[in-house]
Amino acid sequence: MASLVLPSPTSSSTSTAPSSASSSSSSIFCGRRSLAAKPLSAANAPYAVKCEITQPLNGRPCVPIINDQVLPKFLQSKRLQKAVDRNETRLKIFSGTANPALSQEIAWYMGLNLGKVNIKRFADGEIYVQLQESVRGCDVFLVQATCPPANENLMELLVMIDACRRASAKNITATQGRESIAAKLVANLITEAGADRVLACDLHSGQSMGYFDIPVDHVYCQPVILDYLASKEVSSNDLVVVSPDVGGVARARAFAKKLSDAPLAIVDKRRHGHNVAEVMNLIGDVKGKVAVMVDDMIDTAGTIAKGAALLHDEGAREVYACCTHAVFSPPAVERLSSGLFQEVIVTNTIPAIEKNYFPQLTVLSVANLLGETIWRVHDDCSVSSIFQ
Repeated sequence: MASLVLPSPTSSSTSTAPSSASSSSSSIFCGRRSLAAKPLSAANAPYAVKCEITQPLNGRPCVPIINDQVLPKFLQSKRLQKAVDRNETRLKIFSGTANPALSQEIAWYMGLNLGKVNIKRFADGEIYVQLQESVRGCDVFLVQATCPPANENLMELLVMIDACRRASAKNITATQGRESIAAKLVANLITEAGADRVLACDLHSGQSMGYFDIPVDHVYCQPVILDYLASKEVSSNDLVVVSPDVGGVARARAFAKKLSDAPLAIVDKRRHGHNVAEVMNLIGDVKGKVAVMVDDMIDTAGTIAKGAALLHDEGAREVYACCTHAVFSPPAVERLSSGLFQEVIVTNTIPAIEKNYFPQLTVLSVANLLGETIWRVHDDCSVSSIFQ
C-alpha cells in the first residue's frame, strides 16, 4: 500500500519497479513558503501571526513567508519540537512534475528529503516512472496536482501509484488539488491504480468524496488565507465577505464566521429568458466596506470580475478576491488586473507561471498545512481537528 500526495520528481539511487504509460503527466508540491503576511483583519481576529514577506518572485508577485520561529496554532505539531530521524521514519514523500516547488516546501516543513524518482517521457509521449530508492513497507505520499495539462498530470499520478504498489509500499496516499468533471471516473482510476487513501485540497463539490471507495481527507485551505487576512489592518466593522454566486454561499458563510464573524453578502445572477443577458443583483450591504470575495477557484475570472464591478457600483471601498486554486485561463489575468481588485489572494496548489503574474497578485503557500496533514495521517491522528 502507499500514500499519494503529488511531490516533484528527482533521480538517483537504488532502482525499484519502473512503470510507464502512454499520455504525459506530472505534478508536485514543494517549497517552504507559508501562510500569513500583510495585515487585513481586526485586531481581535482569530488568526494573527507574525510573518515576513520575501522579495517579489521573479520581480512580480508578492509571496508571503511565515516566520520560521512562529507557527499558527492550527499548525503546531509535536513533530516540529523534535528532530526527525530520517533513517528511522517509514514515511516517504515523492513529487510528480506538476508542482515540484510545493513538494519541496512540504518536505522542508516535515524535516524530510523528497524521495528519489526518475520521471521521463519517451519520444511518443509515453510516461516512464522509476523509483530510485526502496519503498518496501513504507507509508508513501505522492504529491501531484491535477492542474493543466490535467490529463497528463493525472496519468503521471496513476503511473506513480502503480510503481509504488509494485515496489511493495505499505500504504499509498494521493493528493489532488481539485476534482475533474469526470470525478467518479478519476476516483475509480486512482483506486484501481493502487492508492489506499486520497488527500484532496478544497474540492469544488464536497460530495465528490463519496465517489471514492477508499478513505478521503478533505484539506481546507481557508486557514492559510485567513491567517493572511487577519494580519491586515482593517477593522472588523468594515469587513464584509461576499459570495460571487449563490452556489458558494456555504463556503463564504464559513469563511465569514472565522473572519471576526463578518457580515455576508451574495451576488445573485439571474437570466430572465433565452438569449437574454444575465442580470446581477446584490443581496446585502457593502457600501463603504472592504469586500472580500471568496471562491474555491478562479478560472477565466468572468464571474468574480462581474461581481467585483457590481460591488464597486454598490459603494464598496475596496474589493479583495480570495481563492485556493488559481487556474487563470485566458482572459483571467486581464480581468483580474483591470483595477477592480485591491488584491487577488491565491494559494500555490497550482504553480504560478510568469505570464500570469500581475501587480495585485499574492501567492500563499499551503506547504505547512499539507505537511501537517501528512504527519497526522501517518501517525493515525485527527486531521479534522486542524480546521476546527
